Amino acid sequence: MKKQVDKVNQSPTADMVFEAIHTVMHLYRSQRSVAFRAGEQDITHMESRVLHFFSHHPGSTLSDLVLHSGRDKAQLTRLIRGLREHGYLEAREDAMDRRHIRLQLSQTGKAVHEELQKQGAEVIEKAVEGLSEDQCDTLVELLHIVQSNLERQQPE
Repeated sequence: MKKQVDKVNQSPTADMVFEAIHTVMHLYRSQRSVAFRAGEQDITHMESRVLHFFSHHPGSTLSDLVLHSGRDKAQLTRLIRGLREHGYLEAREDAMDRRHIRLQLSQTGKAVHEELQKQGAEVIEKAVEGLSEDQCDTLVELLHIVQSNLERQQPE
């Protein structure tokens, strides 16, 4: 019988890479959450991501957000409902198909998103402090390779 190769435990370096990515993202989200709570509005990380999506894609639908984010539709429905209740998102029926609801930031939502962007930018600047522009470019290139590798592994 042919000996099976254990590929899972072959690369401690790969494990270290993903542990570092996980730790960085955890710290980033944690510090953004602290910054967001320090502001006037109590916005979660996912709510900020939803506001960010609709700021860049006004008039998109819940389905568009699901495709973009890969998140569960029920979870996003609850998030959108809460954001609408707080007056951050506005909804209107699609002129061509009334079954579709188009979403966009309200004036309040735009102001909140702008403030969140400022707070998030402060966290990002602190995170890359001490890295040169070339180092940041290299890091982005390397992470794009990792992303591409993972995307090729996605089931269709």
